[in-house]
Amino acid sequence: MSEPEETFYTADRWQNWLDRVAEEELDPENEDSARLLLNLQDDTAIAVAKIVTAYDEDRLSEEQAVAELGEIREIVLAEVEMDSEEKTMLIDGVQTSLVCVFYAAEEYIVGGAVEEGTVEEYVEAAIAAEQEEDVDAALGYLVQAGTLIIDGGELPMDVVEGIEYGLVSEWVNGLDSLQSAFADPEVVEEDE
Repeated sequence: MSEPEETFYTADRWQNWLDRVAEEELDPENEDSARLLLNLQDDTAIAVAKIVTAYDEDRLSEEQAVAELGEIREIVLAEVEMDSEEKTMLIDGVQTSLVCVFYAAEEYIVGGAVEEGTVEEYVEAAIAAEQEEDVDAALGYLVQAGTLIIDGGELPMDVVEGIEYGLVSEWVNGLDSLQSAFADPEVVEEDE
């Protein structure tokens, strides 16, 4: 396999999103503000989905796909300082949601989809693990759920809506973006 032809994501792209967040008057209760943050998250999830798809279609080797994911992860999860503490926290929330997306994609590329269990069972196990304060186990379960989502499984919305706010709800939010990215891998326009 040769060098990949396509660029999946760039630091400039992420910076453009951060610039938009910096310029906007953000209010998490406001639909436009929430949409901007969701678009930023979805845009990253779409890039991750494109890497996984390129790997599945043999346009990227396992090594290339993992390297591409690593590059995006470095860009997106780098510490961000905004002029307002609230904006910094909102971006941090998006970054937290995406952690599970990166791990799930990497796990899928390296090991494929988990062979037993359902998305719902893994999400429920993650919720239980978080209640037991076992955050690592919770993330592990959601990574497995993520491999199933990449493989065509679906997040059960009735379970998702009942999750109390915390790390699991943030990570599931990321998996929801990943599911959307595979269902409709259209690029989110930065200048909407």
